[in-house]
Amino acid sequence: MTRKKQRLVLIGVAGAVLASAVGLVLFAMSGEIALFKTPTDLATAGTPPGQRLRIGGLVKEGTVQRNDATVAFAVTDTVNDVKVTYKGLLPDLFREGQGVVAEGTLGADGVFAADTVLAKHDENYMPKEVVDSLKAQGVWEGDKEVSTTPASSTN
Repeated sequence: MTRKKQRLVLIGVAGAVLASAVGLVLFAMSGEIALFKTPTDLATAGTPPGQRLRIGGLVKEGTVQRNDATVAFAVTDTVNDVKVTYKGLLPDLFREGQGVVAEGTLGADGVFAADTVLAKHDENYMPKEVVDSLKAQGVWEGDKEVSTTPASSTN
């Protein structure tokens, strides 16, 4: 074999090894990918039960129900709601009216079984997809400027 053919074979083998390594990594990660959806996305798109998802929105007022270690609540984007059940300890910042992201699977009954619940960590945090959804509905108030001018006092 000439040197030119040896180099071509080496490059071909290296390319095949690299392609198979990338393929194996993508295959291994396919089970861990969780798509982000809003309650409206779940209501309008036919999401198959058992698919791993992340849902985000606001914890609907008056829906939090605690029963031993299980908590049931609804996540809303002000248009649609998704019932969520979670078994475990909730984050300290979890409360009604606050932003939340839950990761888990959607059941055949339409109830989302969460295995991870994340609450927002300050008043400015909300997932980009949730902000975009709230802006599209015209209910987003996060970009309003707060006046820093002190109120005038009368003497």
